[in-house]
Amino acid sequence: MTNLEYVVRKPKKIIENPPLLILLHGYGSNEQDLFSFSEELPDELIIISARAPYTMGNGSFAWYEINFDNNNDKFSDLEQARKSIGKIAQFIKEIKQKYSSELSKTFLLGFSQGAILSYAFSFLHPNKVNHVIALSGYINEELIPNNSKDLDIKTSYYISHGLVDQMIPIDLARKSKIILNNLKLENSYNEYPIGHGVAPQNFYSFKNWIEKRL
Repeated sequence: MTNLEYVVRKPKKIIENPPLLILLHGYGSNEQDLFSFSEELPDELIIISARAPYTMGNGSFAWYEINFDNNNDKFSDLEQARKSIGKIAQFIKEIKQKYSSELSKTFLLGFSQGAILSYAFSFLHPNKVNHVIALSGYINEELIPNNSKDLDIKTSYYISHGLVDQMIPIDLARKSKIILNNLKLENSYNEYPIGHGVAPQNFYSFKNWIEKRL
């Protein structure tokens, strides 16, 4: 039994070992949010959308809490984040086994907080996913290993961010691209004239990126 609640879209084409796409929603959302993309994504994919473990009430969940100090400065509960990464690692392992997915074609797509953890997972568990789609997130360097340059990471990354994102400044996404470039990791970086969300042209861009890797 998996340690996270989830919803699934099975492949529309019968394939013995289907490619796998895992979806990680953002802060205050749930597993149904990104799952709305699923019917428009490639037929051969098995698509799993996971629910974060921390309950916020009224159908809202988080991978870790975001709090404010006495100066109204925002900070993240990184211990909860690390626990969630561990849960995601176990979840992906169990999902791969349960659905007999193609191990060389595992995609991890995260939005916002889900994107932050997708990045971190790919560094903490090298090559357990082959491709990361990071939407409106960034690399939190406190969550990745200090020896990242010594890891034999072969993961490729699709990055997108809104130019007027009011939740996560675009400079953090741009810095993430620099980090990946410095590590010589394959990445496609994209900016869109939107806020904290996914524009239609953004969706078709990462859909095309996924299709080329199937």
